[in-house]
Amino acid sequence: MKRSKRYKAAAAKIEKGKLYGLREAVELFKETATAKFDESIEVHVRLGIDPRHADQQVRSTVALPHGTGVTKKVLVLAQGEKIKEAEDAGADIVGGDDLVQRIAGGWMDFDAVIATPDMMKSVGRLGKVLGPRGLMPSAKSGTVTFDLANAVKEIKAGRVEFRADKAGITHNSAGRKNFSVDQLYENVKALLQAIYKVRPASVKGTYVKSIAISSTMGPGIAVDTALAQKETA
Repeated sequence: MKRSKRYKAAAAKIEKGKLYGLREAVELFKETATAKFDESIEVHVRLGIDPRHADQQVRSTVALPHGTGVTKKVLVLAQGEKIKEAEDAGADIVGGDDLVQRIAGGWMDFDAVIATPDMMKSVGRLGKVLGPRGLMPSAKSGTVTFDLANAVKEIKAGRVEFRADKAGITHNSAGRKNFSVDQLYENVKALLQAIYKVRPASVKGTYVKSIAISSTMGPGIAVDTALAQKETA
């Protein structure tokens, strides 16, 4: 792959083969995020799980202490009095079966979806549309609930969902370059703590196999998993 001079200059700051402490990696992220826009800090965690087994699924949410730096457009699928509750809570788009039909038709102008349990019969048919984009509401992620006020507030404040993909890896953004080192460090710690917390009981051996941090357009920084576990304990 042909790399730009900017990328090569950033990569030169990372010692090949070295495993960095968590805070050290965050500091290095700030140095290597040299694109002309406000890059995100990307955290990739490879887990020692077999995602093919139902009892080894890793999926949950975490409220980052300093948010993600991105304001999400929240869509709520509800009916009756819950529509006003969602609107009062600050949801950007609120509706019922009319919105379900629009989404089924390909409309996707939103970043997060919350649904009340009584709407799931209609929402269920959107699995093939929302699922691949990670937007399908689920009780496990806190996005199927009657407590719309709290759900909307948490997503707006920076709650993120993490889930292992088919290769057993989680991929999340935990802030932006314009955050301070302390803010980024605390966000990454909170994310890792949440991932450690939901370790499936059936997983044997090493749970977190590797951690890598990078900017949106930058090279990966390998993190020492043993040190990271101590720092997040």
